[in-house]
Amino acid sequence: MYGFYDEVKRRYSQKLWKEFGTVFNYIPAAALIDDRILCMHGGLSPELSDVTDINKLERPNDVPDSGLLSDLVWADPEIDMQGWGDNDRGISYVFGQDVIKKFNRRHGINLICRAH
Repeated sequence: MYGFYDEVKRRYSQKLWKEFGTVFNYIPAAALIDDRILCMHGGLSPELSDVTDINKLERPNDVPDSGLLSDLVWADPEIDMQGWGDNDRGISYVFGQDVIKKFNRRHGINLICRAH
């Protein structure tokens, strides 16, 4: 949907793209490194009240259209806003620096690393 499908299909095959999807459904949704660095593909979620909530996500599982797993995969920070807003992707949310600072302070996180 965001370029990965087209590139894999063009270079290899649609079958390989489907295999990637299967693998993605098994890998962890996020990782906490040394209790200080939170890593995920997307971003934070209004449903993420505690980092231990991530461990409760059922895996393997397709990424749903909404909810914690969806946000960990598709949410994006937005520099010029506060709070939460609708994401131009049509899925998940955008969130401001205030959300990041509050989350990091509450959970003792030093850094959030995102894949996109």
